[in-house]
Amino acid sequence: MTVHFLGALSHPQELVDHPQLEPEVKRAILASWASDAHAVRSTPTLRKPPELQSPVPVCDLLAALKRLDAKPPRAV
Repeated sequence: MTVHFLGALSHPQELVDHPQLEPEVKRAILASWASDAHAVRSTPTLRKPPELQSPVPVCDLLAALKRLDAKPPRAV
């Protein structure tokens, strides 16, 4: 599945709450966003992936990952 948000999200929690993405996909996207590749050069504790409207603290990304891990699995 290809996902294109490009500036459509304002916070990582919006990705966690996205109803059509599998948890594994959400986890991979959040981990990618948390990587140093998306660090803001002048403020390394911020991340600015292209899918988000503005930079977010890396701690917000880690909190979103924790919230995702705390959710019970979806019924199949």
